[in-house]
Amino acid sequence: MDFSKNATERPEPFKAEVKGRIPNWLQGTLLRNGPGIFSVGETSYEHWFDGMSLMTSFSFKDGEMTHRSRFLRSDTYNANMSANRIVVSEMGTMAYPDPSKNFIFKAITFLNHTVPDFTDNGSSNIIKYGDDYYASSETNYIRKIDPVTLETQDKVDYLKYLPVNLASSHPHYDKEGNAYNIGISIAEKGKTKYVLFKVPAVSDKDKGKTVPALKNVEAISTVSCRSLLTPSYCHSIGFTDNYIIFVEQPFKLDILKMATAYMRGVNWASCMKFCPEENTLIHLIDRRTGKEVETKYYTGSMVIYHHVNAFEDEDHVVFDVIAYNDNKLYDMFYLKNLKDDAGSQSSAYSKPSFRRFALPIKSDKGVGVGENLVKLKYTTASAVKEKEGKFTCKSEVLCEGFELPRINYDFNGKKYQFVYGNIVEESALSKQVAKFDTETKTMLYWDEENCWPSEPIFVPRPNGESEDDGVVLSSVINSNPGQYSFLVILDGRTLKEVARAYVNADLYKDMHGIFIPKGN
Repeated sequence: MDFSKNATERPEPFKAEVKGRIPNWLQGTLLRNGPGIFSVGETSYEHWFDGMSLMTSFSFKDGEMTHRSRFLRSDTYNANMSANRIVVSEMGTMAYPDPSKNFIFKAITFLNHTVPDFTDNGSSNIIKYGDDYYASSETNYIRKIDPVTLETQDKVDYLKYLPVNLASSHPHYDKEGNAYNIGISIAEKGKTKYVLFKVPAVSDKDKGKTVPALKNVEAISTVSCRSLLTPSYCHSIGFTDNYIIFVEQPFKLDILKMATAYMRGVNWASCMKFCPEENTLIHLIDRRTGKEVETKYYTGSMVIYHHVNAFEDEDHVVFDVIAYNDNKLYDMFYLKNLKDDAGSQSSAYSKPSFRRFALPIKSDKGVGVGENLVKLKYTTASAVKEKEGKFTCKSEVLCEGFELPRINYDFNGKKYQFVYGNIVEESALSKQVAKFDTETKTMLYWDEENCWPSEPIFVPRPNGESEDDGVVLSSVINSNPGQYSFLVILDGRTLKEVARAYVNADLYKDMHGIFIPKGN
């Protein structure tokens, strides 16, 4: 499979050929996003994450499915295409001016990279703020899109609404439709800090009006950075009914190195550093007051991209994450490393583990130093008192080689049992979809020869009887000769195939997505 091959878009809806039977209750649209263009003219991106966004939609109605795809017409896309070369830098690829350009042009390009105006190539996820959908990466720019036609609309700059230079593309949503997210504010008023913010659901007075979703954004909490010019990289956060969990990990962005990267001829990704000798600080923030819990929770060094879920139970906050022992994952996705043998294990491969942490939230007064305060019967996770108000936490490893976790989102922030994801035992590229039972520690699998499934997304059946009553959707690249790629629909309980819809076109490796039920 060639990961550096440019995708072809299909903007008009195509009715898929269905094998099996799509449940009639499945009504809505699965939107997915990921890199799709890797070379422009004579220039190429060096890292897979840098590719220009291709959005894909799978729409379900009355047992049928239609497919379409479209490139995000970002400013980055337009600038690159009009120059017929890559002119906008991405995290893993620095764009240098055409050698024929004059000195003044080169000097301006240099200044633009010292205090970078980041890309608006939102190729990581599709997120919802208010009633609007946005293509998002992790810069201060998001692009509003039409969720039906996939046409690109407004460019939105977080910095016009709150001081964040980088923002996660994994917000959480509560039952009222409010979204919660985190961003990094770099050296604002001399301080680097993390900003937790809430984008409220559309109010009755704004319904039907064209009001920017971020107009009413609220900064609910700010957390000081442990080191002024090296903030921790944060890809996602944990979320319960009363708390937000932010893990400040020793995987950091070196701001000074980023400012000089262009001049030194290196990419911004090289300015990220992992400090294995440092510990990880877990912040617990009260959602209602915005105040951080006074207790300090520490654990060993690790790198986290994806939180799985979190919940409160008997004076504990339990949270589950996919964690790595090092930062090698990013390097695995340099296109030179993504060769045809990418499905087999390389010496550089870092296998993730599914870890459960438990944070006691009751006062530790009267508890002896060295005592474990975790009293939950179902986990071996521990939190040992080091001194008044300080705990050292150890996780329980629930399983290994599991990534891109998705749950029944009705159970987000609540005690739950099942997680759907991809098996990455041998490589960062998955050939299997899996369902993991956090209680019995057992796994169910779906796979097919020469097929590469995407992150699976669970869609609950309306008025379902159990947490896993629903279907799992995964976009599957089919590399069998003469066969088309397809969207597979699996039974949420058994992980057996219910139906598949052939799209009569290529599908491409992507990152993340969202299911929009009919009526939303």
